[in-house]
Amino acid sequence: MTREKPKNLWLSRWGFILAATGSAVGLGNIWKFPYITGEYGGGAFVLMYLACILAIGIPVMMTEIAIGRRGRGSPIDAIGRVVRENNGSPLWKAVGGMSMLAGFMILCFYVVVAGWAFAYTWKMLDGSLAATSVEALGGVFEAHNANPWQLGGWSVLVALLTLWIVAKGVQKGIENAVRWMMPGLALMLIVLVGYALTSGSFSAGFGFLFHFDASKITGEALLAALGHAFFTLSLASGAILTYGSYIPDGQSIARTTFMVAICDTCVALLAGLAIFPIIFANGMSPSAGPGLIFMSLPLAFQQMPFGTAFGVLFFAMVSIAALTSAISMIEATVAYLNEKHGVSRLRAAMVSGAVLLLISLLAMLSFNLLSGWTPLGKNFFDWLDYLTSRWMMPLGGIFMVILAGYALRGEIMRDELDLPPAGYALWLFMVRYVSPVLIMVVFLHALGWLLFDPVAQWYWIAGAIGALAVVGEVLRPRVMPVLAGR
Repeated sequence: MTREKPKNLWLSRWGFILAATGSAVGLGNIWKFPYITGEYGGGAFVLMYLACILAIGIPVMMTEIAIGRRGRGSPIDAIGRVVRENNGSPLWKAVGGMSMLAGFMILCFYVVVAGWAFAYTWKMLDGSLAATSVEALGGVFEAHNANPWQLGGWSVLVALLTLWIVAKGVQKGIENAVRWMMPGLALMLIVLVGYALTSGSFSAGFGFLFHFDASKITGEALLAALGHAFFTLSLASGAILTYGSYIPDGQSIARTTFMVAICDTCVALLAGLAIFPIIFANGMSPSAGPGLIFMSLPLAFQQMPFGTAFGVLFFAMVSIAALTSAISMIEATVAYLNEKHGVSRLRAAMVSGAVLLLISLLAMLSFNLLSGWTPLGKNFFDWLDYLTSRWMMPLGGIFMVILAGYALRGEIMRDELDLPPAGYALWLFMVRYVSPVLIMVVFLHALGWLLFDPVAQWYWIAGAIGALAVVGEVLRPRVMPVLAGR
């Protein structure tokens, strides 16, 4: 089969690395990672998280990039072409459709969350966050959400900025934007870590983040690490698969994936080093939950020298992180309309944007005018989050590894990954046997259906991986022939 000629390509390897890192580095790194690290005891959680990145994040990301580059297109088109090369069922395209839809649905409520970061940059600047307690700042946050004009205005701003960048194209829009935004984000983060060094509590923050306490390794902590490792790299949302389709032939997928994972993890750890010393210096709890950056940190900044300036810098950094993630979430939809249906990128962005603004409006109104509308116990915002994070993304991840590890001929992924035999065998083992089991654990836990503690009863996970490996290699051997040199 003749491979599809790429319609768009990154100008350089770093173009993809910066774009993919921008997709991965979002509020999850700067907002969620610090507070769940705080909740689950610091260093032990970090170690579990790194292990989960190796077990789930990297193998699945390599898979998505390889399929994207092989198929050269949006998630639907890329998977369709790879499956056609494999003489497989066209029904596999539904996996691409689900991932693309998941990314778009996430963006519909993500623009609201990103709007908080943009709004707080301004609020920090104009003095709106001047308060004497976390409770008072909680009132500021609630008042912001209760005002549909404020909440909606900032959400629309995020959406319009996202669409403007995407409409300009892969190279002139996305790649140009991330070439400025990602180094800028890194510089801001380093400056904030330097500021944290002056707090007087940097050693306490560092110790909290990296001190290893084996007693903190619990089932709940492991499940949180597994979930965050899967979601942080933007897997099963169409973003990485679409970005992978723009990678030139000949670039190492493995090296590129590891670079993205390392950059993503470094940002998360640096965010922790920037936040925790300031929290400790002001006698606050590192396990303050989601309110850590919108309530605890603004109060802490006010109590420190030059706090307002660094508070503005912090929320500007969070805003950039949110924007780079938003860009990746809509690119799959724009690429599909542009490449499959011949719609210009500008028109594709406008059509996607119109739908985005309509749905995100309902998500925004969930905090105020439509707060009483809770079908089946959830408002519209929560339903978007529930359907994507608990159903669509885990299922998309499972189907993706089944496609790569079982359905496709071995030579397709082997040729695309271009790994030495031992490396390919390791990737294949993880994708066929380890990642599906661990993603299933994430899936069952998200739905409240996991009936055992994954640490205390680790043998259930080990047994499932072992049984799957034995059955897989007996019925359709893949890993053993590679190790045997066949």
